[in-house]
Amino acid sequence: MARRTRRVSRRDVIRYGALTVGAAALGAPFVRTARAQAPTLKVGVITSLSGENIFGGNLTRRGYDLWAEVMNEQGGVEIGGERYKVEMFYGDDQSNPATGADAAERLIVGEEVDALFGPYTSGVTLAVQPICQKYRVPMISGSAESPNVWKAKPEFNFGMIPSVDTSAGKSIGVLAEMSQPKATKIAVIGVNEPFSKETAEGFRKGAEEAGLEVVAFELFPASADLTPTISKIAALGPDLVAVGGHEEPLINAVKASKSLNFRPKGLVMHYGVTNPAFAQELGADADGTCGIAVWLPSVPYRDEVFGSAKDYDERAYNRWGSRPDYTEAACSASGLVLGDALKRLGKAPPLSQEDKIALKDAIAETDITTFYGPVKFEREGDHYHDNIQPVPVLIQIKNGTSVPVGPKDAAEAELTYPLPAWK
Repeated sequence: MARRTRRVSRRDVIRYGALTVGAAALGAPFVRTARAQAPTLKVGVITSLSGENIFGGNLTRRGYDLWAEVMNEQGGVEIGGERYKVEMFYGDDQSNPATGADAAERLIVGEEVDALFGPYTSGVTLAVQPICQKYRVPMISGSAESPNVWKAKPEFNFGMIPSVDTSAGKSIGVLAEMSQPKATKIAVIGVNEPFSKETAEGFRKGAEEAGLEVVAFELFPASADLTPTISKIAALGPDLVAVGGHEEPLINAVKASKSLNFRPKGLVMHYGVTNPAFAQELGADADGTCGIAVWLPSVPYRDEVFGSAKDYDERAYNRWGSRPDYTEAACSASGLVLGDALKRLGKAPPLSQEDKIALKDAIAETDITTFYGPVKFEREGDHYHDNIQPVPVLIQIKNGTSVPVGPKDAAEAELTYPLPAWK
């Protein structure tokens, strides 16, 4: 999915009305929509539209865009009894934190956006947070999962997905409990960047709590050849292998394992497994891989904008041609949080500086239920401004589809364990 990056000047305007969907697909470092004639709610999006994290960046774009499309179909966001169309502005962080910070500043200063939707990766999110603080503009992050984002206690950033330290370890406990014969040894590896490192550390902590022997723990660069690493852990004979990373390293880990004919009894990863691109890239080799999801179309939640979780799943599929994963859903739900806070605030756009600070306070008071689930941000502690309400579920790829396999009360299929030999 390599894309050539094309710079778009500030005069390059793509006109599709109040909402420009697909402008982000140009892969430009900065893209803006046409300015609508009537007052609009101006929302900036910083995400990876090029670079190594383009897979996930496109999911965040889809999630944010779908909310904006649906709101505009319904007449816009309701504020003070009036409806305001959504106007989206995009900044491509190019999978680079410094570029993301620069894009955020240009969206805030150059485009005067009323609020921001956050990046795909935690690394870029950490770089953008100080920009939000500097200009006192609220941001809702539909993707960031590193606990380091929330340990920093960001005043103007709010997270939709529980951080990995609350989910990765739990998945290991579920997998160890369900394994027959019982797993006793595990190897943990991960990419040496914030989200992936924290995921790997969460796996290790969960393994220790589950009574598993951690025979290896290793971090590697995102672009590393994983053949030596996989060869090393294969020699240790672990029952389980856990990998912390985004899509490409996860895909490379499976490819390296197959090339060495090493098949652990259980393989668990985190976010990237739920991205449809993971199974599409690997084909049948993806089957059997476990991952973690904090949202599924089967959850019993609904709201007035998208309807039920199943309704959202169908709408997203019809719009984009693939089933949404929990990150895409969380990004759409970010819009619902913004709309709810604006309605309670009652201030019409464009927002003044004082209004943006008040909007931040309104977001902090969020306590709603959406198709994605309950949303309520922590007010103190290590998960400050993170929404840790959703409960993680262990999923497994079966015939190219993510299926819940544990805990038992959430399972829709039996866990495949031990995994069969490579074909």
